[in-house]
Amino acid sequence: MNELIAITVVTILAVMSPGADFALVTRNSYLYGRKSGIWTAYGIAGGVWIHISYSLIGLTFLQQHLPNLIYIIQYFGAAYLVYIGYKTFTQAPVLFDQNSTDITSRQAFKHGFLTNSFNPKTTLFVISIFSQIMTSENNISRLFAYGIFISGSHLLWFFLIAVFCSTQMIRNKIFAKQVAINRIIGVVLSTLGLSLLFANL
Repeated sequence: MNELIAITVVTILAVMSPGADFALVTRNSYLYGRKSGIWTAYGIAGGVWIHISYSLIGLTFLQQHLPNLIYIIQYFGAAYLVYIGYKTFTQAPVLFDQNSTDITSRQAFKHGFLTNSFNPKTTLFVISIFSQIMTSENNISRLFAYGIFISGSHLLWFFLIAVFCSTQMIRNKIFAKQVAINRIIGVVLSTLGLSLLFANL
């Protein structure tokens, strides 16, 4: 139960943390409309599975053949949560250009998929999560279920962002408070990272 709560909190906060995915969904929703924003969210959720797949394959191999290396990765994973907490806390307000041309649903999906697939923030986040839960108690089915939750969280959050940010009034209110929101999320992520770091010592 403690593991589930920790994974849930870290995932939700990390997903909500503004970054390349957040900027892309907001931009596509604002410039091209709700439909484009939603298809971008689908693309991001699909891209997350790239990270989940190689994390499961790679970490499972290490657990079987180099188990001590898992502990080292866990330390780095916990330290990375502290790092992204700091980066979120100091994140500058996200800005967008005003140049817009129509894009298709397929293009919007591709934008989201490629942006997330090559996003180092998601790479390190997913590896950090799976390195913490890669234990003998967690079989492949449970790890896969965690993957579904992580991908589903991305889809739900960015779907909501697409809905809200396609309305200009809502968008303006969100971004007016983004600095304060970033700082709150940053503190919580760093605190969770430190707790995991000390738990692994």
